[in-house]
Amino acid sequence: MSGTTGTTGTAPAAADPVGAAGTAHHISRRTPESTGGLLGFGLVTVALATLPWWDSDGALQTTLVTILIYLALAQMWNLLAGFAGLISIGQQMFVGVGVYSLLTIAEDWGVDPYLTVLLAGLVAAALSVPVALFAFRLSGGYFAIGTWVIAEVVRLLVVESDSLAGGDVRSLTRASLGGYSRDARDDITYWLALALAVGATAIVVLALRSRLGLALRAVRDSERGARGLGVDVTRTRLVVWVVAAFWTGATGAVVLLSSPSARADSAFSVLRWTALVIFIAVIGGVGSTTGPIIGVLVFWAIDEQLADTETLRFIVLGAVAAVLAIVAPRGIYGLVQRWRPLQFFPVRRRLVGRGVGER
Repeated sequence: MSGTTGTTGTAPAAADPVGAAGTAHHISRRTPESTGGLLGFGLVTVALATLPWWDSDGALQTTLVTILIYLALAQMWNLLAGFAGLISIGQQMFVGVGVYSLLTIAEDWGVDPYLTVLLAGLVAAALSVPVALFAFRLSGGYFAIGTWVIAEVVRLLVVESDSLAGGDVRSLTRASLGGYSRDARDDITYWLALALAVGATAIVVLALRSRLGLALRAVRDSERGARGLGVDVTRTRLVVWVVAAFWTGATGAVVLLSSPSARADSAFSVLRWTALVIFIAVIGGVGSTTGPIIGVLVFWAIDEQLADTETLRFIVLGAVAAVLAIVAPRGIYGLVQRWRPLQFFPVRRRLVGRGVGER
């Protein structure tokens, strides 16, 4: 009977959820780096929001408007190319539409120009639907070239339009801006640019944390595989396409508010509103939520140092992009990831351990 001593009537012990190392596991997106990153992002946003009260001469505010505009555009392009696999070279189309929508609605219809920013975005979003009906029939390089061709067609239509007068220089006049002082106009324009930049970042992060984000990455990695999993590829891409068009169009309206004169050639410039935006996304890291932020800071540094030499500035920007494309195809953020995996805006859940005392 000695073989049963100490065991008679005793049930088997339940498996201890706490492992031998004294840790349990749970599913979470949060990491120490992400907590710090979100806190830092929030503090920087608050500091930037109060800038008009402590930037006495307004020099930094004027520069930041341009940087924030480029960040908003880069985040939207990154959402399309980096996560939806839609490499567009025609995003200047929606910038130009935003510019001329603001001119028409504010100048010709008498609507407050600052309220018109959202209306300009809606016009761009509405235009993006018929554009998608054609462009989505193309893929890969054909899609990229197709969007550029469509953007050029829209530009030519604006140039030839008598009512839009795209071939001439048009400006916002006192009739539409007369209700605001110069300082008020500068401050409101700055806050709109800040809202668009922060909002674009938030849209990307929140979209990727949703079921839409899972569908986007599935479509990007394998369209056929995504269809096999039941993903509606066309609908998924159309959603982000329209969202990006809306945000890009609204950003185009703020471009006009920051420089109240426009001409079709500048409003629909592929160099200013697509090439530079792609540069920012690529050097920062396409397909990452933090990449465009890094990219726009690098762009700012180069632009500030070479602002007086237009030709040399583009040579340096092109050289930096070419070197990084060879050395670090995933951009600066990809290089950082090799050194230490950091997720300031994590979008994927992971299995992590925690001490018993942290439960």
